[in-house]
Amino acid sequence: MADGNERAVLTTGANSGIGLVTVIELARRGFHSIGSVRSEEKADIVHKAAADAGVEVHTVLLDVNDAEECERAVSGLRLYGLVNNAGYGVNGAVEDVDDEEAHQLFETMVHAPMRLARLAAPQMRAQGKGRIVNVSSVLGTVTAPFAGHYAGAKHALEALSDALRIELARDGIDVVLVEPGGFKTAIWEEFERDIQKRDANGSRFTNAYRRALWGQKLIEPLMGNPQQCAKVIASALESRFPRSRYMVGLDAQMMRFASQVTPTFVRDRVLRLGFGL
Repeated sequence: MADGNERAVLTTGANSGIGLVTVIELARRGFHSIGSVRSEEKADIVHKAAADAGVEVHTVLLDVNDAEECERAVSGLRLYGLVNNAGYGVNGAVEDVDDEEAHQLFETMVHAPMRLARLAAPQMRAQGKGRIVNVSSVLGTVTAPFAGHYAGAKHALEALSDALRIELARDGIDVVLVEPGGFKTAIWEEFERDIQKRDANGSRFTNAYRRALWGQKLIEPLMGNPQQCAKVIASALESRFPRSRYMVGLDAQMMRFASQVTPTFVRDRVLRLGFGL
């Protein structure tokens, strides 16, 4: 079991989905588990879930897009681990996503994780050890129609994580990427809302969006449980020699394999047929 006094771990986006089950799983394993949330109401969700699980999870109020809040939060914690999980999806054709949507997405999914890593690294270096886990996605390695901005943000997170891993290795700080496939989280509700919004705005991709919604509903029963991701994240924090990447879910492994072995023009043709593009 980890020493809670030495193994404090901050998980962002802790009030739902992968973040919520992760803070509980870390507490079960003896970590001093801390979850960041954006409101007292969301903190209550975390505390209730932790109480139901018979563990203790602490919370901090934090908007990861606020640089000053990030600095205050991290300076008050003696972190062994940081799990950058906070995020959301933006779904839509590239020409249907406006500048504000794109900028906000990259702020939350790319700049915020690197900001927190930058703030946590000096503390970890002083301790001579630390672990940064960035929750990416299989879409950090492949892409698909209507997921261009989301995949672009995850690709950027992967590239920055690769650089950070090399830069911090000599300080005893490991940087790990976790790449989930499809899991039952709120991101799929966001998917449906986004597609309906694009459709309502008269997008030229209306028919393709409807196909995308139909496909999402078809595969939803096959999606995994976020608990699987939580266990992988916890193992990455506990492992003496963590891997640089953990791909989670059979669908993720299949997508990655198909992308590697299928010529681009074939993959493009299959996707165009599937989406009616």
